[in-house]
Amino acid sequence: SFLRVPEHFVPGFRAYLEGAVSRGASRAQHILADSESTRSDLIDLMGISQEKITVVYPGVDSRFTRVEDPHLLANVRERYRLPDQFVLGLSTLQPRKNFVGLIEAFRLLLANPNQSQNLADLHLVICGDLGWMYEEIQGRVAQYGLKDRIHFAGFVRDEDLPALYSLSSAFAFPSWYEGFGLPVLEAMACSTPVVAANNSSLPEVVGDAGLMVDAGSAEGLAEALTRLLIDQELRNRLAAAGLKHARSFTWRQAARDVLALYSRVGQTH
Repeated sequence: SFLRVPEHFVPGFRAYLEGAVSRGASRAQHILADSESTRSDLIDLMGISQEKITVVYPGVDSRFTRVEDPHLLANVRERYRLPDQFVLGLSTLQPRKNFVGLIEAFRLLLANPNQSQNLADLHLVICGDLGWMYEEIQGRVAQYGLKDRIHFAGFVRDEDLPALYSLSSAFAFPSWYEGFGLPVLEAMACSTPVVAANNSSLPEVVGDAGLMVDAGSAEGLAEALTRLLIDQELRNRLAAAGLKHARSFTWRQAARDVLALYSRVGQTH
């Protein structure tokens, strides 16, 4: 990411990563990549031999499942002061996650005169710690006068994530670059429909189980979210497809793949 989208990094941090990652990649006997996209980037951007890289997909923890317990849902809603109907964005606040684009898309969605009446009370909830270069993210909310409709909920405890996904109407992940994008699968495992960007590894992760848009098109993201929120048949279809898709990514399979790789590398070195 620091090579594909360097403008989204603090210069000093980017320089550190360029040195540390390139040294580590060149010294390693073998490299595990978490997506075919990352593997291609290692080959194209760092000149790593393709034979030196193996892709092992991460898994989705079994605790990510649809939460139906009304008391648990109510507790999480109260803890993070969540509105009744909301689109969820989740990540550390930093430019690469494209929260500025998500906020712009949400503004366009609300301003659309043809929007369905059932979106009249829709909110946007952004969860995650402050990272870097986040001032523009917060500034856009004030600029658009949407402080009553866009909420920053801060850090979310791991044990609260399944309920958070379950409470949301849709999960939006319009990142400019992802090595994998595990939150997409976590949302799918909780039967929450997903809209994600169509770049880097995300097409591998989403497959045909979610809607995909250009990260640079706030209009496209607004349109996709509107479709998802007003078309119940589409929501049901993607919720079912996402659940099935997420179940194909398991840590047991990842462990088998890593163990097999250790054995193979150990024999050749």
